[in-house]
Amino acid sequence: MTKTPTKKKKTKRAIAAAVPVKRKTKKVAKVKLPAFEPSLTGATPEVLERLWRIIEMRRAAGDTINSHSARLLARGTAKVAQKLGEEAVECVIEAVAGNRTALVGESADVLYHLLVVWVDAGIQPAEVWEELTRREGMSGIAEKAARPKVIARLAKTTKLP
Repeated sequence: MTKTPTKKKKTKRAIAAAVPVKRKTKKVAKVKLPAFEPSLTGATPEVLERLWRIIEMRRAAGDTINSHSARLLARGTAKVAQKLGEEAVECVIEAVAGNRTALVGESADVLYHLLVVWVDAGIQPAEVWEELTRREGMSGIAEKAARPKVIARLAKTTKLP
């Protein structure tokens, strides 16, 4: 008795692989955000230095029960950096969406988490202000061209100039 060939049943995976997937892409309109005008009197960039000092004091106190800063810093550099990355992505999303109010809030989150990274790394705000002052008046293109190429090799990327 000879067996008749049976048709192979196609699995869902095989069917899905055979069907071309059309991905819908949503084009986002370019949104021009209005200029930010602080309405609070006394709202100045010095708030960053005050916040840095508070984060540094919370780290030194080590009260991980009552202080978000101390708790985050106790989790280590990788977690501190991860949180900065998460907040940066959220900031970008709000910028692209043109949500001005949310962008202001997410920007504050980015700055806070950047300060936590600085505290973790032992960087004082004055060091960053000095670097910004050094770059003042310099073309961004010229500044990038002056960077050593070793940075790109160490970072194992070709995305850096």
